[in-house]
Amino acid sequence: MITPTDVELDALANATGTLLQAARQMLVTAESCTGGWIAKAVTDVAGSSTWFDCGLVAYSYEAKQALLGVQPQTLETHGAVSRETVVEMVSGALVHSGATIAVAVTGIAGPGGGTEDKPVGTVWIGWKRRGGYPRAELFLFEGDRDAVRRQTVAAALRGLEHKLGD
Repeated sequence: MITPTDVELDALANATGTLLQAARQMLVTAESCTGGWIAKAVTDVAGSSTWFDCGLVAYSYEAKQALLGVQPQTLETHGAVSRETVVEMVSGALVHSGATIAVAVTGIAGPGGGTEDKPVGTVWIGWKRRGGYPRAELFLFEGDRDAVRRQTVAAALRGLEHKLGD
């Protein structure tokens, strides 16, 4: 996968915002490995206050539990980078916000932290509408820390566009 440029991320954020506004949806982000980059990308769009509620950056286990309601047992059993954790993150983001649609990301951006089972570039992204069922997808991105994070932001925004089309 080619690492998206700032211009490409801006275009994705603008397109996502247009769709959110047309659908009268409010977005919340729950971010770990991207450190708030998705929220930054969408709030770079003028007028985003009409469709962006808030962003929650939960990097540590403790923050994931306190801010998003991720269960300690989920983290102990599956780890922070797992389908189970991202599903609880995306669901918790909706519980703890006034938004109607959420995206959550958790992954290993590197350069360290990877394992044989979960190498650097392993990222789980989840999407959910209020009252709906979560959708989670596993990505294996390549490149350095910046490349992994950029690809994560782009995939999260593309997934929102897809979810809004459902």
